[in-house]
Amino acid sequence: MRFLAILSVRNEAAFLLEWLAHHRAVGFTDFLVFSNDCQDGTDRMLDRLDRLGHLTHLRNEGPYGKGGIQFNAMKLADKHRLVRRADWIMALDVDEFVNIHAGRGTLPDLLQALPEADAITLTWRLFGNGETLRYEDRPVTDSFTRCAPNVIHWPWRAAMFKTLYRNDGTYRKTGVHRPRGVQSDADLARFRWFDCEGRELGEQFKTQRLYSDYGQPNHRLAQLNHYPLGAMESYIVKADRGRAVHSDQMLGVDYWVERNFNTDEDTSIARYAGARDAIRAMLQEDQKLARLHEEAVAWRHQRFRELMLEDPFRALFSRLLMTPPSRPINAVTAQTLTGFALLGRKADALRSGESAPEPPE
Repeated sequence: MRFLAILSVRNEAAFLLEWLAHHRAVGFTDFLVFSNDCQDGTDRMLDRLDRLGHLTHLRNEGPYGKGGIQFNAMKLADKHRLVRRADWIMALDVDEFVNIHAGRGTLPDLLQALPEADAITLTWRLFGNGETLRYEDRPVTDSFTRCAPNVIHWPWRAAMFKTLYRNDGTYRKTGVHRPRGVQSDADLARFRWFDCEGRELGEQFKTQRLYSDYGQPNHRLAQLNHYPLGAMESYIVKADRGRAVHSDQMLGVDYWVERNFNTDEDTSIARYAGARDAIRAMLQEDQKLARLHEEAVAWRHQRFRELMLEDPFRALFSRLLMTPPSRPINAVTAQTLTGFALLGRKADALRSGESAPEPPE
């Protein structure tokens, strides 16, 4: 059985070997990786990994349509042989790590736990900054263990998911969070979606939803560990890179606050550390890969120093230092915020002449 992970990256070479080693340990057999506009050697590292047979690398040079860089990568993926031959597909980001609790922690174990599933939603668990200032060259999953509570009521983005889905032709297009482009209503009716609590999901999940119902447990069989912030120094470099979809939009304190939850601790992903380290050591036996990794680490340190010469980034760094960790809110307050979100969406829809999207449940 072939499990394909699709990844889009820019200026993230320092994290690639850990990410790849981890997901090999989880059970992914194939990797289709897109890069664009890299200054830190990400594209050269991917070329080397491609040459050694560890993944397939394509440059996503544009021009980019309305959907932006990631959506353009998905369009390119739709035409690729790895997508055509994959049994199961999942699109991931380099700061997302699949963490399976079922069985021995592999993808076949997850499928065995949900034998009737054609699509499985892996809900984010947000891992905060943990008041870490300096960027260091050590595994992300070892460095950041403080996280959001298992049950979170707000923001709804904290319950977003990525989808592992059977590639049987029901969906014609890959997507950032979920498959798209339904082939036929008959195929869709037979295609069954489950979450990682073992609950079968409703029709809306088959075509629309990007987030699980929050205010409930979602992680019993598996979760998606999401490390969107990292050390404060890393966040400044990430802010310079821009948003994943629209790279011209600088990240700010708003993005930080909605993700910097540190109330709980979760070290369950440590079950992969031995296998991850062994695979990573094997990769770094290649002297060129090892050198490219060292150069990428040095680039991140140097880029941070350069950005500190610019006022917008100095100001952002100062605000991060002064902003306390985010605190979860209770269910009653969350209902109030959900109501305001719905009103805002309806107002936006009226101004644009479109129908308002459904709010979070």
